[in-house]
Amino acid sequence: MRNNYLKILVLHIIIGIVLFMFRSLGNVYFFTLIIYFFIKIIDAQRKFKALEVLKACAYVLGIEVLLRMTGGVVFYEANKYLVIIFVILGLFYNGFNKKGTLYLLYIILLIPSVYVSLYLLDVGNDIRKAIAFNLSGPVCLGISALYCFGIKVTKSQLESIVNFAIFPLTSTLVYIILYNPNIANIATGTASNFAASGGFGPNQVSTILGLGLFLVTVRFFYFSKTKLIKYLDLLLIVLFSFRAIVTFSRGGVFTAVIMIIAFIFIQYKTMNKKEKNKMLVSTSIFLLIAAITWILSTIQTNGFIEKRYANQNALGQEKKDVTTGRGDLFLMEFEEFKSNPFVGVGVGRVKDLRFQRTGIHAASHNEISRIIAEHGLLGVVAFFTLLFVPLFFRFGNRSNVMFYSFYLFWLLTINHSAMRIAAPAFIYALSLLQVVNEKPLIYRKSVISKG
Repeated sequence: MRNNYLKILVLHIIIGIVLFMFRSLGNVYFFTLIIYFFIKIIDAQRKFKALEVLKACAYVLGIEVLLRMTGGVVFYEANKYLVIIFVILGLFYNGFNKKGTLYLLYIILLIPSVYVSLYLLDVGNDIRKAIAFNLSGPVCLGISALYCFGIKVTKSQLESIVNFAIFPLTSTLVYIILYNPNIANIATGTASNFAASGGFGPNQVSTILGLGLFLVTVRFFYFSKTKLIKYLDLLLIVLFSFRAIVTFSRGGVFTAVIMIIAFIFIQYKTMNKKEKNKMLVSTSIFLLIAAITWILSTIQTNGFIEKRYANQNALGQEKKDVTTGRGDLFLMEFEEFKSNPFVGVGVGRVKDLRFQRTGIHAASHNEISRIIAEHGLLGVVAFFTLLFVPLFFRFGNRSNVMFYSFYLFWLLTINHSAMRIAAPAFIYALSLLQVVNEKPLIYRKSVISKG
């Protein structure tokens, strides 16, 4: 497994270079990975199909931003739909746990507002696209959670799933580095930096690089056994964290830091005294690397990154609004909820209404305010379903050491980046896995078999 990890990682470094040099190959790569994973899932033995589905979805969420950068997707939300298709394929083969049926309720609660939109949405808009854009993320989450609820995986399988997300994230990292290797030349202020983000949205890039930072950190503490792999992990930690920081988009970095703290805390609690001592040494090394990375970031950004994280402008003056205007947008969406409390204003309408009333064409990027504004009380119930079901699941099963990290990634990401990418949807679903020691590798009674 170790040799395969290194070989596949090198392959994806090469893929990142090739896609940077030949962006038009993005489409070819997209269709190639679809064919590859379909074959892997269909050809796998029944007891391994669930693992292949999880690996396929992990890879798709990892490659999403890179494919958007290169124009490699046939339409913007393609990766979310691809995750949905893989999961439906998994449901066909494996069924789902009856205890996860609350996620069916969650999906059903989103439907009434679709009819509101069909009736009220401005005829000048493309109604189908508006609805699909705003529901693709929530539906991806609901179906993924329904499928993942209670699936049993071993630690080695969990490592394989993590690796299949790291591989494409590494390709993304390589592409971004090649796009602009010299940060000092482009760091001229404290605003989110597109040039340092591969020419793409800094919010999404920061989110995905922060996820990569977390997953590689998990490898360093939890999966990596040899010195060579640990040194490689440390190098990737430096690169992921540095490039995430210099996007000047703070959401993904803060989320990664909180996820790492949660993981280290939970992992430390499960260890014996000897293991705890080793963990403390590894943590000290990690913190030293983090400090060096921050110093490097400060130097490379001409000191602007310190001002960004201190909520200052380029002149060193403190900004009045730490949310950069998103707090006001959140309150506006809450007002829409109060005006339309039962079924909301309709899917995709809140941004349209804001533009009609204020002339502001901006999104809050907050899934919580959006779901209650567009779905009303049904949205409130839907959100609380997402919020509490994993916590109740955790009461009965504490085997997944990454549970809180996955859960927090979803909760924090939807507050600054909504569900514009597939990552928060599927990472949320991964919090519902059970990690077991016994074999067979994956086992779960299928609801289908029970008639």
